[in-house]
Amino acid sequence: MSHILFTHSYFYRFDPKQWKNAQPYPPYGTLCAAALMRECGYEVSLFDTALKHSATELLPVLEKVRPRYLVIYDDGFNYLTKMCLTRMREAAYEMARLGKAAGCIVIANSSDSTDHYVEYLQQGVDFVILGEGEGTLRELIATLDAGQGTLDVGQGTLDVGQGTLNVGRWTLDVGQGTLDNTEQINLMSIAGIAYRQRWNIPESPNHQITKTNPRPVLTDLDALPDPAWDLVDMESYRKIWLQHHGYFSLNLATTRGCPYKCNWCAKPIYGNRYNSRSPERVAAEIEMLIGRYDVRHFWMSDDIFGLKPAWVQGFRDIVQEKNLVFQYKIQSRVDLLLKEDTIDALVASGLRQVWVGAESGSQKILDAMDKGTKVEEIESTTKLLKMKGIEVCFFLQFGFLGETKEDIEATLRMVEALQPDDIGISVSYPLPGTGFHEKVRALLGEKQNWEVSDDLAMMYPATFLPAYYRRLHRLVHKRFRLQQGRTEWRKILSGKKANLRRAVRAFYFAPAAGLDAWRLRRLEKLNLHAARI
Repeated sequence: MSHILFTHSYFYRFDPKQWKNAQPYPPYGTLCAAALMRECGYEVSLFDTALKHSATELLPVLEKVRPRYLVIYDDGFNYLTKMCLTRMREAAYEMARLGKAAGCIVIANSSDSTDHYVEYLQQGVDFVILGEGEGTLRELIATLDAGQGTLDVGQGTLDVGQGTLNVGRWTLDVGQGTLDNTEQINLMSIAGIAYRQRWNIPESPNHQITKTNPRPVLTDLDALPDPAWDLVDMESYRKIWLQHHGYFSLNLATTRGCPYKCNWCAKPIYGNRYNSRSPERVAAEIEMLIGRYDVRHFWMSDDIFGLKPAWVQGFRDIVQEKNLVFQYKIQSRVDLLLKEDTIDALVASGLRQVWVGAESGSQKILDAMDKGTKVEEIESTTKLLKMKGIEVCFFLQFGFLGETKEDIEATLRMVEALQPDDIGISVSYPLPGTGFHEKVRALLGEKQNWEVSDDLAMMYPATFLPAYYRRLHRLVHKRFRLQQGRTEWRKILSGKKANLRRAVRAFYFAPAAGLDAWRLRRLEKLNLHAARI
């Protein structure tokens, strides 16, 4: 069987904000695909770019392994890959070129390559897998392998060694014991791929591109093997986590997809469908990871955790039956968390932290986003989670279509009143395939993707100038840290245990926030002046 070298295009070092955060996770989706191909009998290996310095570090691996296939398969569960950052796209292109130079068939699967498959094919990628990748990858490689080494001559199969075989009008060049018959492969029968019609002829990079029919999404996720965790250099991740945070965390996924219709959310890999692994399979994987790697903290990287009715209750029951002790963080919706005993079941199974898509304190903006949540639900969920001892963190978004100064102020008041444990701030970012992108597509400039996750460039003309939103981002963060510091000082003055570091930092954030507020007012006046002109 052929050797498949898996890699992915997310380099934490290329993204200064994320490298500073020092919370790297192995490429879970990549490991899932590698596990499936190994189960099919292929030899697999991994070049994990997460902690690497450069794409050129792939070279010695290619020389050592000499794979037939280089598969650039991004982790579709990591929200960072869904941002389609141009810095990572360039890295994917570079690795594709290195793979081609080493004689590999190069296959790519990611949110970015699904959205921009033409560009990836023009950069030397042979096949782009569109959307969910495991089933397509298995069929594609099996089909390509079937076109090598044998020739069907009607009365049977003719095996060919080294040399040249003349068959009628055909002259077939044969290498070391294999026969390249790939031009006779029926690639059109493989759902979910894009390729150049003469993909195996490098001299024709601009030949007509073919896109096959979409592949149905996987519904029985328990049919897939557990990820190939053994391919990961686990100690390199552990070292970073322990050094910066004092504990070690790993990622896993319990579901695929999201059925909600937020019009700014891109879903090029798993789509609007929602399918779950069983609580038993998830608990078994956690039990294995605890036993093998001594990890007690997990990031459940689902878009929406625990949406399926009774899932979180079943998960709680199996965790308690197995006597598993661990903590985890999730992403969820405020309306979902308010249903029945959901929060109690999550707490009983080890929930430590929840990130919710609060987005805005303005109901007008939430409705414009098709978010389907209420400002009142954000408040109720936050208070209930805090009462249960769970950390609550907000994703916030500024600059959406129609957002005014009053809407921004409503968001700031919400943060100040509810005091989340952490915040993540972004500006509205139109990605292909979203309703939001369709609304602003005619307004987009030459730059249509961020370079890194902290780029925060406005891609379309919003209510305020781009500089305003950059300063607003800084101001909100500083006000938030200042508020945290004041809370710690109140604890100190009342004789309670407090976070001294946060308290001391308040002396920096107080004047810094004041300065940013002054600068923001100047930018607002500049914006009004520009509007009059």
